[in-house]
Amino acid sequence: MNRLKRQEIFGRLRAADPHPTTELRFTTPFELLVAVILSAQATDKGVNKATAKLFPVANTPQAILALGVDGLKHYIKTIGLFNSKAENIIKTCAQLIEHHDGEVPAERAALEALPGVGRKTANVVLNTAFGQPTMAVDTHIFRVANRTGIAPGKTVLEVEKRLLRLVPAEFLHDAHHWLILHGRYTCIARKPRCGACLIEDLCEYRHKTA
Repeated sequence: MNRLKRQEIFGRLRAADPHPTTELRFTTPFELLVAVILSAQATDKGVNKATAKLFPVANTPQAILALGVDGLKHYIKTIGLFNSKAENIIKTCAQLIEHHDGEVPAERAALEALPGVGRKTANVVLNTAFGQPTMAVDTHIFRVANRTGIAPGKTVLEVEKRLLRLVPAEFLHDAHHWLILHGRYTCIARKPRCGACLIEDLCEYRHKTA
């Protein structure tokens, strides 16, 4: 795919949704961090239902740490892998208090040092909470980048690096949100909705649907 096609693709995505953001509900960087940890192998809708009950009770590292593992599990037990997630969140809260004065760090290395926080989670927090031009490649972005030809790659990291290099700079801040939403609602896994796709004529997928 050439540069002009990418420019037009992201121009259309921006025109359709000028201010995209995560579908996870949060009001602070810490709430976002907790929500993203919870979202692994879970839906944003399911996470939002859990955090709607959790955050009014505890939405700081100190407050969640005071709940303890069992107390936290009570609020997140509807989410997959809640046992390990609860333990990681409690450990993360302790580290935030001990090493970062209870604040979420805005540096990748510091974020990835927290329990339950990998590269994708760090990228979401850096982009959505701190406005950094990162690319949090999940299954949706990996599929869309490869299927459309925007930035094909064999691994998540390869796709991430290619997107950072190939997405025009003016779109880079919001690109990962557009691609996630496009993969979630239009370029879906089993049968992409090509007929309803606003970039169908620019996409290089060889097996387009009617």
